[in-house]
Amino acid sequence: MKKILTYFKPYKWQSLLGPLFKLLEATFELLVPFVVAAIVDNGIANADKSYVVWACVILAAFGLFGFGFSVLAQYFSARAATGVCADVRSDLFRKIQSLSYKDIDKMGEATMLTRMTGDVDKLQTGINLFLRLFLRSPFIVFGAMICALIIDLKTFGIFAVTIVALAIVVYAVMLICMPLYKKTQGDLDKVLLSTRENLSGARVIRAFCMEDAERKQFDERNNKLNKSSKFVGAIAAITNPLTYALINCAIIWLIWSGAIRVETGILTTGSVIALYNLMSQILIELIKLANLIVTVAKAAASGNRIEAVLKMQPSLDVIDSQAAEGEKEEKSDEPFIVFDGVSLRYTEGADEALENISFTVNKGETIGVIGGTGSGKTTLVNLIPHFYDVSGGQVRVNGKDVREKDLQPFLRECIGVVPQKAKLFKGSIRDNLLWGRADATDEELMAAARIAQAEEVILGKGGLDAPVEQGGKNFSGGQKQRLTIARAVARNPEILILDDSSSALDYATDAELRKAIRSLNTTTFIVSQRTSSVRDADKIIVLDDGKAVGIGTHSELMESCAVYREIYHSQYQDGEEGGAA
Repeated sequence: MKKILTYFKPYKWQSLLGPLFKLLEATFELLVPFVVAAIVDNGIANADKSYVVWACVILAAFGLFGFGFSVLAQYFSARAATGVCADVRSDLFRKIQSLSYKDIDKMGEATMLTRMTGDVDKLQTGINLFLRLFLRSPFIVFGAMICALIIDLKTFGIFAVTIVALAIVVYAVMLICMPLYKKTQGDLDKVLLSTRENLSGARVIRAFCMEDAERKQFDERNNKLNKSSKFVGAIAAITNPLTYALINCAIIWLIWSGAIRVETGILTTGSVIALYNLMSQILIELIKLANLIVTVAKAAASGNRIEAVLKMQPSLDVIDSQAAEGEKEEKSDEPFIVFDGVSLRYTEGADEALENISFTVNKGETIGVIGGTGSGKTTLVNLIPHFYDVSGGQVRVNGKDVREKDLQPFLRECIGVVPQKAKLFKGSIRDNLLWGRADATDEELMAAARIAQAEEVILGKGGLDAPVEQGGKNFSGGQKQRLTIARAVARNPEILILDDSSSALDYATDAELRKAIRSLNTTTFIVSQRTSSVRDADKIIVLDDGKAVGIGTHSELMESCAVYREIYHSQYQDGEEGGAA
């Protein structure tokens, strides 16, 4: 939680004023039993009505001032809690944005969503209650003890024994609940994962009639969450009855002892009533304190989970550009893009997804990447914009290692990526295309759309201002692919990566798309399962189980690469070249 505490710095005054006003309210509350005792001993005992009236006016003033201080305390505490959590949520979002694909895959989307939402909400509630009660409740408890000491030394022992017993109970419950709340949040992650997968994959689940299986899995995870929540809730719930039982026993002891001391003339009736009121205040505050500890325990568990994300360092390796200066000079005349003995493992100890791949690309060339499912095509092109780190070898762009610090802004700005899964965001078509280049004009956006064969899609939907629903669900698969290609082309990238981005297009549209892209002055990587999509490339890289088994033109590979020939003949009958441009 140490990192979370740094977020209080801009709200230090609110964090101080909230507890301070609560202490002022508590001070007036502690004075009330003394006024009540005076009313009983002096006003009622002497039948002095004016004394009683003035004492009631004082009580009303205490109540009014206490109410005002309480409102101010709530205001400043809420300001601090909401401000801290707004900053935490903002930094958490930025941290997630900075993480590599590997980091996000490792943690999981459902877990990150839980930490951005439920965990931050629990943290905010905990901070708000903590600022209002962490000083007030102990202040009243120990203040009541001091007041009891002032009234009667012997009775003070009852208060001391009671508070020690209650402190032991509360601390034991907190000690047990803290790790259990952390486990419960982990179970919540799994329930959220099931929910997210079922919502995003609803069509697939129904197509394969897996509703019952998914329902069963969700019920198992939900029941596990329910059991863990009930278990920790039951332990936390013990606090209140135990507190009531101990306080009521103390009250019985107090009244019995007080009655004897009144009878002997040691105490007055008003003093016993004051002691009873003080003990009642302790009861109320300890119940509040017990609930506060439960809430803070939840908030602390959530805060630790949030802090774990904030402490994460992006796993992408960024090297000092100055350290590589000499190497840059030696390689200044090399081709635009170089893969030099590149290997990659996603995790330590795993098999290599890519193994010892070397090739060069000149500026303006079109490179085709083809291979079977799982052969490493997407992994290969994801190394160019430095989405993953190589585990061996080097990837260089324009003579610089992609890991160099000075190259990072250039990489993301000069590369246009069309991912395997077309993704559109809620808004309008224009909003989505402007992701490519924020200052692009409508004419430039439509020019990009014509290259991507998306002009008719835009016009058919009513123009650039046509709405795009969440995930682009109001567009077909082919329409989404064309719009995502247009978004990348609108950037005027030096490097364009098309990762199997025409799989939903018919052969004629695919051919027109490739023809239009060849007219661009850009270095293009086309990842595809179709030989027709890559056959006209300047160079084709054939992957098989992470290895480059062939590099060359279509005609060269037809003669020298058995894997490429097998892919080609599996798609076309002998002598047929349907769909080729």
